Amino acid sequence: MKIGDFLKERGLSVGDNARSLLEGLGLSEKLAEKLELRIGEIAKMSKSKGNTVDPESAIRRYGADTVRLYILFAAPPEQDFEWKEEGIEGAHRFLNRLWKFVTEREEELKSTHYDIEELRSLGGKARKLRREVYATLRACIRDIEERYQLNTAIAKLMKLFNEMSTFKPESDGDRKALKEGVEILLLLLSPITPHICEELWHRIGKDTLIALEKLPAVDEEALAVEEVEIPVQVNGKVRAPIKIPY
Repeated sequence: MKIGDFLKERGLSVGDNARSLLEGLGLSEKLAEKLELRIGEIAKMSKSKGNTVDPESAIRRYGADTVRLYILFAAPPEQDFEWKEEGIEGAHRFLNRLWKFVTEREEELKSTHYDIEELRSLGGKARKLRREVYATLRACIRDIEERYQLNTAIAKLMKLFNEMSTFKPESDGDRKALKEGVEILLLLLSPITPHICEELWHRIGKDTLIALEKLPAVDEEALAVEEVEIPVQVNGKVRAPIKIPY
């Protein structure tokens, strides 16, 4: 029997199990490296095929929050998905980045306080950040409560964090907008990754349990787009003004 057929019957890929098998058969390492990364079709996990993933092992290695994030992000709840190490490693990197971002700004975030009316009066990049935060909040509520699409909600939260991580506060108003954004990001992530969010919630100065907190209402004023009016000229004469967002 060919090695390819031998592995295919057992649903194995050239990973730890397959490599041990090849070594046991006395085949060289070079031959193992020449085999395709995956042999045969994707199949459901089965103990008889030796292709199961032990969740406890993954939790010990990456933590429960990482495993939860990866499973919910990999596919919609009703669909099967293929477990990939690069996928769970990506989830682990994201949470490490989130931890580093918040803890590096811990004292500044802890000492920053705001009220909504004050935030609504902000302009410039603080206003733009608030628009992104509340647009994400509204979209995630729809994805989770109406569509049950946790994976798309997580994608939006990752996108928001990427934008937030490049935000450089230059004023007191900027710092207040960032504090609000971090709070809402943690509130949205907490049902998915409860342990890290609970810890970060306290590190930014909160004395309540994030698990008992409610999401804030969507601030429609924050979603309003600022516009600038530009006159349209035809043959040197102003015909009509147009408004464009900026």
